Amino acid sequence: MYQLLNTLYVTTPGAHLRLDHDTVKVQVERETVLQTPLLHLGGIVCMGRVNMTSALLQRCAQDGRAVVFHDGRGRFAARVVGPTGGNVLLRRAQHEALSDARWSAAIGRNIVAGKLQNSRQLLLRSAREAGDETDQQALRAAADRLANVLQRLAPSDDPQQIRGLEGEAARAYFQVFGRMVRADRERFGFSGRVRRPPVGRVNALLSFFYALLLNDCVAAAEAVGLDPQVGFLHTLRPGRPALALDLMEELRSVVADRLALTLINRRQVTAGDFDEQPGGAMRLTDDARKRVIVAYQKRKQDEVSHPLLDRRAPLGLIPHIQARLLARHLRGDLDSYPPYLTR
Repeated sequence: MYQLLNTLYVTTPGAHLRLDHDTVKVQVERETVLQTPLLHLGGIVCMGRVNMTSALLQRCAQDGRAVVFHDGRGRFAARVVGPTGGNVLLRRAQHEALSDARWSAAIGRNIVAGKLQNSRQLLLRSAREAGDETDQQALRAAADRLANVLQRLAPSDDPQQIRGLEGEAARAYFQVFGRMVRADRERFGFSGRVRRPPVGRVNALLSFFYALLLNDCVAAAEAVGLDPQVGFLHTLRPGRPALALDLMEELRSVVADRLALTLINRRQVTAGDFDEQPGGAMRLTDDARKRVIVAYQKRKQDEVSHPLLDRRAPLGLIPHIQARLLARHLRGDLDSYPPYLTR
């Protein structure tokens, strides 16, 4: 039996969270609008002008329940966690793998291979569903380019070459991403991935989902006992959760990209759900952000097949499963790191 704990997302400006015995109470203007048992929560994410009591912060830290703060635009601000847990020998093995160029490259190569395969599956699926022949041809051509990159990736053990091939594939993928948008293309136009700040509605939606997914991958790494800042594909930088970024690479198209396209194409997210900021940046409105978070949580409940499991599991558990598989590889229980591959 799998247990997928909920993440409590609080987006209402001025909301105040406090601890009442073993229950979290959310109050707005001193009125309780929500209360939920701590036992049911795997984490708390606060967006914008939201605050909480020190008693609740301390309790979450003691329980190993992360509390994450984002600013009003959805950008990461801070993460509060308790004492470091897990097996120190596992983290030592993680550092040893990073110091071994061939070992580190092998892990990074498998992560990129998983990302490319899953991205290719989304392109092919969208090509089958596209009503326009030009879109079909462009999407299939991009899928072929990713297949070519996969072939060149297989023998590579050079970290720089692996990152270069990943970048080449990402450019090919995002060049045709807009062709997977079928509803209101005039206002959901997409000419390329722009991150800081996200320009255009599609970029804004993708950035928001990527931020949510990154939080889940950080939590997965910490739950297993891995250091989320020590990655193998992403280079090390102070404060950068490189391993969490590694784990999310193979899940971007499966979780974030596919959900963003579904919400747009089903008109569950419309052009009016975004506000334009100075400089052309876009951000979700407060009301739309709440609806999008609900959709994300529902998507995490969807059950999917995992190549190494003999049963289906909720999609929201895949980051935890992958983190455990990586830990098993680092301990020597698996010959290589097996990326998650969608069907």
